[in-house]
Amino acid sequence: MEFAATVTLENEFVRLEPLHADHATELAAASSDADRPWYTSVPAPEEVPAEIDRRLALRDAGTMNPFAIRRLSSARLVGMTTFCNIDQPHRRVEIGYTWLGREAQGTEVNPAAKRLLLGHAFEECDAISVQLFTHSMNHRSRAAIERLGAKLDGILRSHRIMPDGSLRDTAVYSILPHEWPAVRNGLDARLDRRRAG
Repeated sequence: MEFAATVTLENEFVRLEPLHADHATELAAASSDADRPWYTSVPAPEEVPAEIDRRLALRDAGTMNPFAIRRLSSARLVGMTTFCNIDQPHRRVEIGYTWLGREAQGTEVNPAAKRLLLGHAFEECDAISVQLFTHSMNHRSRAAIERLGAKLDGILRSHRIMPDGSLRDTAVYSILPHEWPAVRNGLDARLDRRRAG
């Protein structure tokens, strides 16, 4: 299966729904209380429709597969995530452009969504590398990526221009197929603790 194929991914915690313009109202509500540190780019509520349009345009170009994240315990949309920088010929993909509203942060939502995306990438799409990028100063994101078991490939210096004009150094992490079983076991253990708690 190709990374760009339209799919709905679901487990007992979250459903990743193909992003659609009809998601805008719910996602704007989720965005209204999201944390916005200077090194992130979470859309403000009024920016959500344009951000959906941007992601759908990249989907149509074949470089992104965007999802809305629905938390099943509340039945509400709580954020967005994507397969991005799709390189199908080389079976490489990035998981990125992820944000969550405050109600979903620090919950089962992020590990459950990563479990679905990584499982799909490795088990259905035969990925040879799944990458995760984040601002080098985003220590919370870097710690979460490292908890997954992803390995730091390096820092791309002055990699992107931020909305405020500052230059972003990007920390690049990856997971390879032989690492996926251990990453999967770690995610499953974290979700088992959520289930038990």
